[in-house]
Amino acid sequence: MAKIFIAGRVPQLALDLLHTHEVTMFDDHASLISEEELISGVKEADALLCPLSTKVSDKVISQGSKLKIIANFGAGYDNIDIQSAKAHQIYVSNTPGVSTDATAELTMGLILSIMRRMPEGDRLCREKGFNGWAPLFFLGSELKGKTLGIIGLGSIGQAVAKRAKAFDMNIIYYGPHRKSKDVEEMTNANYVSLEDCIKESDVLSIHAPFSPSIHHLINQDTLKMMKKTAYLINAARGPIVDEKALAVALKEHTIAGAALDVFEFEPSITEELKSLDNVVITPHIGNATIETRDAMAEIVANNILSVLNGNEPLTPVQ
Repeated sequence: MAKIFIAGRVPQLALDLLHTHEVTMFDDHASLISEEELISGVKEADALLCPLSTKVSDKVISQGSKLKIIANFGAGYDNIDIQSAKAHQIYVSNTPGVSTDATAELTMGLILSIMRRMPEGDRLCREKGFNGWAPLFFLGSELKGKTLGIIGLGSIGQAVAKRAKAFDMNIIYYGPHRKSKDVEEMTNANYVSLEDCIKESDVLSIHAPFSPSIHHLINQDTLKMMKKTAYLINAARGPIVDEKALAVALKEHTIAGAALDVFEFEPSITEELKSLDNVVITPHIGNATIETRDAMAEIVANNILSVLNGNEPLTPVQ
C-alpha cells in the first residue's frame, strides 16, 4: 500500500479513487500549507497531490526521498520546481484541458461585469440605494460592435472568442504563432501584431500561459497604448500584469477599467485596486465550478494511480 500526501482539501471524488492507498490530507480550512508542513508530509510519501497554490520547491522535493510523482491539481505548474523534480527522477503531472469552458464563461462574466458596472451597482443598491431610473444614470458600455483583443488564442482564448461572437463583438488576437485558417474561421478572429492588439482593442483579454518572457507584458507603457475607453481583463496569470502600473492607470483613467481573477502577488492583492470602482476583482475562480473541479480531481487521482501501478502519468508535464 503506497502512501499519498495531499497538500490541501480536494473534491471527494479524488479521495474515493485513491481509497486503496494510505492517504493523508492537510485539512486546514483557514490557511494554506506551510513549507514545514509540506516537508513533513512528503518525507514518507510515494506521491504528492498538491493544489496550484502550493509551492513545491527544491527544498521540499529533496526531502521526498520516496516520491514517484508530484500530481498538480491545476493546469499550470509554475508552482513546482520542474528541474529539481527531473533531477530527482520524479514525475510531474497536471490537469490540462478541463478548465476551458468554466474559465471562458467567467471571462465573459468579468467583461459584462466591468462594462455594465454590475458590482458597482450592487454596492450602490445595498449601501445607499438609488432614486430611480434616469436617462444618464449609471451608464455603461455595450459589447455589441466592440473589438475584443485576445492575447493567447489557445483553447481558453478560442472558447472566449466563440462566446464573444454571440455578443456581436469583433475579434482580433495575438500570439507567438498564427493559428490555422480553420481556427480563425471558427472563432472569427483576425491575427494582428501585439502592438495593434493592444491599441485597437476595446476589451483586451489575456489568456496566455505564463513564462518569464511575458512577465509584466502589461505595464506602464503598454497601458498607455490602450484606448482611454478600453477595459483590461486578466483570467490567466497575475504576473503578466504590473499591478502597480495598472492601479495608477485606473486612478488616472488612462483606461476605463479592469477585471481581474488572478493577481501578481497572489493571494495578496495590491491594496490600491481594492478601493477603485473601475476594477472588478474575483478570487481566482476561473475554473471554480463543481463540474470542472470534479474533472480535475479525476485526472489528478488517475495520474497518481498510473504511476503507482508502474506506468507513466496520463498527463505528464515531464
